[in-house]
Amino acid sequence: MQLVLLVIHMMIAAALVGVVLLQKSEGGALGIGGGGGGGFLTGRGTANLLTRTTAFLAAAFYATSLGLTLLATHTQPAGSVLDKPAISQPATAPGRQPAATDAKPADATKPADAKPEGRGGILDKLGPAPQAPLPR
Repeated sequence: MQLVLLVIHMMIAAALVGVVLLQKSEGGALGIGGGGGGGFLTGRGTANLLTRTTAFLAAAFYATSLGLTLLATHTQPAGSVLDKPAISQPATAPGRQPAATDAKPADATKPADAKPEGRGGILDKLGPAPQAPLPR
């Protein structure tokens, strides 16, 4: 359903762009339409038809935009990729405390003045930027 509505939405958008480009420009020579005689409709008839067509296509574009938004909110999976941690930690059962053998003493694994490791993201793996000497 969403794909069908998206295709209709894109066709309406293309038609709307075409109809807007056909309208006569009032400020300069940017418009395509509005030339001399010889057209199938001339004068006010063309302007009235193009104005009504533009209004109809704009209303249809708005309606399909709302429809796509409603479909996206109802079919969206819960959560976000950004909400998930970068490195998954093994989960412990609720109420279970880690055993004494699971814990390592802090002084045995790293020095006391060491910086915290972070959360394991890509910026933590890259490390600090190299410091170039300042020019004198």
